[in-house]
Amino acid sequence: MSAGPQVSPETTEYPATVPGVIRVLLVVDMDLLRDALATLLSDQHDMEVVADLKCDDNVVPIAARMRPDVVVIDVDQPCTRGLTMVPELRARMPHAQVVALAAARPPGLVQRALTAEVLGLVDKNASAQRLLTAIRGAARGSQVVDVNLAVAALAAGPNPFTPRELQVLRLAADGASGPEIATRLSLSKGTVRNYLSKVMSKTCARTRIDAIRIVREAGWL
Repeated sequence: MSAGPQVSPETTEYPATVPGVIRVLLVVDMDLLRDALATLLSDQHDMEVVADLKCDDNVVPIAARMRPDVVVIDVDQPCTRGLTMVPELRARMPHAQVVALAAARPPGLVQRALTAEVLGLVDKNASAQRLLTAIRGAARGSQVVDVNLAVAALAAGPNPFTPRELQVLRLAADGASGPEIATRLSLSKGTVRNYLSKVMSKTCARTRIDAIRIVREAGWL
């Protein structure tokens, strides 16, 4: 189990600070993996875990308060929303670097991770030492990307969906209706229908639910 005072059942913060060490914030949905990584990093003489979190709306405000040097995010499915947090994390904390954990499949997700503002991309099947190397490298401003993930990203080809199509589909996947999506994105209802129709056409899906499933399985959402 992670050490430190319990803030909630899903969040642990570590307020103590040791000068000269790398302050790391963990964002991992799986409790067992998150606890194991927190223990691994806390055992390093040059690292300090300032918080370990689930992938939810608390991440950005807690990160801004704890001011980590490196944020380690598991962007693999089902926590693909970790990638959508990266731009806000970088905007709120330009000094902090991001290291993403991912698997080689789906390749679309890997490509999204490579094009996001992450300095490190580590295969979840890699050794613990590989992750430690990536964190230390990110803290120095050095990029570390596992070769097999880079190859998987290249194999995925270009993203077939526009940012707006994915934005509309993401809201639909969260349960928003067509009118709700139109209101939230300041679009007409007809425009929202057109975007959803284009996604369904590109995926050869019969329904919106089918399109969401296909796009998610490909790693683009």
